[in-house]
Amino acid sequence: MPARPISGARDVKILIIEDDREAASYLIQALDECGHVAHHASDGETGYAMASGMEYDVLIVDRMLPRRDGLSIIESLRAEGNNTPALILSALGEVDDRVTGLRAGGDDYLVKPYAFSELLARIEVMARRNAPSEAATSYQVGDLVLDRLSRKVERGGEQVLLQPREFRLLEYLMKNAGRVVTRTMLLENVWDYHFDPQTNVIDVHMSRLRGKVDKGHERQLLQTVRGAGYVIRD
Repeated sequence: MPARPISGARDVKILIIEDDREAASYLIQALDECGHVAHHASDGETGYAMASGMEYDVLIVDRMLPRRDGLSIIESLRAEGNNTPALILSALGEVDDRVTGLRAGGDDYLVKPYAFSELLARIEVMARRNAPSEAATSYQVGDLVLDRLSRKVERGGEQVLLQPREFRLLEYLMKNAGRVVTRTMLLENVWDYHFDPQTNVIDVHMSRLRGKVDKGHERQLLQTVRGAGYVIRD
């Protein structure tokens, strides 16, 4: 999953999955003072839902969580193609604990208690590492290719003619290829709505897009994930 562009590691969007509300509150305030944006989930299930349904630059995940443990969250996200960098924050600090965390899909591991300056440095390193050096000019999923500069789409070498909104919808899906995108994400990023107007606008456009992209092809790239949203993958 491509990361949001950041500038000088400023305005990094972070999800903190931590059941200690006092520790999370301190961390949110400290990150805010450094110019970053932090959201908080106090249990594993809520954290997993937020990490799956919203875009973040970095995840900070405690291992010992109510309702769902931190490593399970990271493993599920990786299985879904969500590669948002994850820093595991835990009181479990033995070598075997750290190795287990990294093998579960964590990008870094920091043992509690920690120094905030070290945590901040690790966050900013992960955010810079995951930021694209330049904006992509084209996307490809299987035999489907979208060129942002020429505004052309081809499937199997044949041109697919799309209306402007359909192009924006497909572009956003391909930018997040392999990742489930929610209706809210589509409304905010394709239609610029910051609320759900309770219309079927997304369903109508997705139906039209499927008819143009998948019709006549054995492999169906556009998929509906019931109760979650939509995904494009080969």
